[in-house]
Amino acid sequence: MAGDEGALAGSARLVLLDGVALLRPDEQVFEAMLEGWRNQGLARNLARSTVQARERQVRAFQARAGVFPWEWAAVHADEWFADLRAVHHCTRSTVRGYQVAVRGFCAFAIDPAYGWAEECMRWFGSHPVQIITDVNSAQHVADVESEPAKRPFTRRELQDLFDYADEQVELKRSQGKKGWMAAFRDATIFKTAYAFGTRRTETQMLDVSDFGRNPEAPEFGGFGAVHVRHGKAKRASPPKRRTVLTVWPWAVDVLEQWFTEVRPPFGTDENPAAWPSERAPRVSAALLDHRMADYRGGIGLDPVLDFHSLRRSYVTHLIEDGWDPRFVQDQVGHEHASTTSIYTGVSSDFRTRTLRRALDQIIADAVGPQQEEAR
Repeated sequence: MAGDEGALAGSARLVLLDGVALLRPDEQVFEAMLEGWRNQGLARNLARSTVQARERQVRAFQARAGVFPWEWAAVHADEWFADLRAVHHCTRSTVRGYQVAVRGFCAFAIDPAYGWAEECMRWFGSHPVQIITDVNSAQHVADVESEPAKRPFTRRELQDLFDYADEQVELKRSQGKKGWMAAFRDATIFKTAYAFGTRRTETQMLDVSDFGRNPEAPEFGGFGAVHVRHGKAKRASPPKRRTVLTVWPWAVDVLEQWFTEVRPPFGTDENPAAWPSERAPRVSAALLDHRMADYRGGIGLDPVLDFHSLRRSYVTHLIEDGWDPRFVQDQVGHEHASTTSIYTGVSSDFRTRTLRRALDQIIADAVGPQQEEAR
């Protein structure tokens, strides 16, 4: 019964009402189980987006299996996950995400504290079992599971991207099109993501007030630091915050022009977003991906280069330029240095120069004593 004291969030007696006839008991009990699982997830402080995504994944599995949870078997899971890999070519991390969702739902459904197994036995004469085990689930054994082809921009590719983005601004402005301001915004977003090594969502969610001074670098004025408030969160935790310090003076010029000359005509006096949209308070992540794809295709760049490649480039180029690895790690908000090293893809030119310096030093060290002996 709803309102029972002492019942766990998501338990059967909080969701199902005693004495109420069910016209379609299989569908209604399944929906009630999902509602209970949703309530449990929110009680665990999981993000609403995470709860909703996992619910969609469980619904997709149920539709594929064609039966309800009290009839699920391991074979249903094996067939579906094999189909995801072999037919739909889903990545390892995607398949594991589905497995985590189904496994979590099964664990919830069979937990005696929630009473769903008992309800299923009462209605259907059967009860759910755990169908995802260590035997048939993908293990997370690698530090990184992104596609091997993912990489940073080279400096030449990055310059080509920025030049092309600037060209779109001038082209639209010369044609008298209003869209030149949106094109300027998009070019500024790309440059900002690279200049501060921010992820897509971190960049998208920046507000005007997130840009501030760095007392140790007054020459950068009001753009000496960026306060990232929507960093990648750990499970069941709020977004991580960090402050990223400005390292390249050109970034200040880009931001000053955007905030003082271009952004005001958007008519956003009451909008705190750094990157307002013509139709919404701020630009969407989908728009950023779409614009990146357009520009990348316009100059024939490698399709593997995406918005996140700007962050990879930031790490790589700082390391190539001799910045301290710990400083770079703190700038991008990595908890472990090993994660930063994964992002680093130093160019062949950098490695060649490093090797040459090392070889020259070896030769100098070997020749030096011989010259002393000759004297």
